[in-house]
Amino acid sequence: MKHHFSVFLFPAILLLLHCTQTLSQSPTAAPAKAPAAASAPPPAATSSAQASPPVMVPVQVSKGPVNVIKILQKAGGFAVFIRLIKSTQEDIQVFSQLNDSRDGVTIFAPTDGAFSAIIKSGVLNSLSDHQKIELVQFHIIPKVLTTANFQTVSNPITTLAGSGSRFALNVITTENMVNVTSGLTNTSVSAIVYTDSQLAVYQVDKVLLPLDIFAPKALVPAPAPPKPKKDNGADTPMVPKDISGAVSCVMLNTMLISGVIIVAAAFHL
Repeated sequence: MKHHFSVFLFPAILLLLHCTQTLSQSPTAAPAKAPAAASAPPPAATSSAQASPPVMVPVQVSKGPVNVIKILQKAGGFAVFIRLIKSTQEDIQVFSQLNDSRDGVTIFAPTDGAFSAIIKSGVLNSLSDHQKIELVQFHIIPKVLTTANFQTVSNPITTLAGSGSRFALNVITTENMVNVTSGLTNTSVSAIVYTDSQLAVYQVDKVLLPLDIFAPKALVPAPAPPKPKKDNGADTPMVPKDISGAVSCVMLNTMLISGVIIVAAAFHL
């Protein structure tokens, strides 16, 4: 009996010791999870100063002729000349010259200050529509002229207004100046407004006055009165001759004869 009790007691002691050791130990900590990988921070917004330069988009060159009015408007100071070009429709003429001809166009553009003198004096407003057209055309050469061409150009230069002594325009170059004269106006090119292979626009500080419009024209003598035609006398009225003296003589002779007869008759009696 004791032998059986000891057989059962020994495993019970071993089990008790095992449980005691298990309870005395601290519970095993769960393995720590690996730290999550830190997410990449969002990219910081770049400032405009650090931004890459914009891509340059090539501008297509216009195939048609340039617009002279827009060029003068962009340059500024040519309001009166622009108004004259539009009112006379010379912008259409310039467009046609640029579009239909390979010779190009050269324009001497007077500033607003250049027009002030003939505006204040009333000369500009006194011009007829045809004269205004000629005035604008006198500033336009139907050929593109660079500053180098001015040194070799033949004077007088033909303008859209025509040629000849009444529309003579001369260009004379010196070392650093281009002088333009019309016979009444002497000025110089003060700035290059625009230039390319087909168009050249030069600023002048005086209006180019053509002789045909502003010079006093020579007075034409009045025609002589027509000479009277010679008449054959057929239609000429007859003027009676003065015969009063002859009549008086006849009457005097008649009276003398009558007196002689009376005297003779008295002696006869």
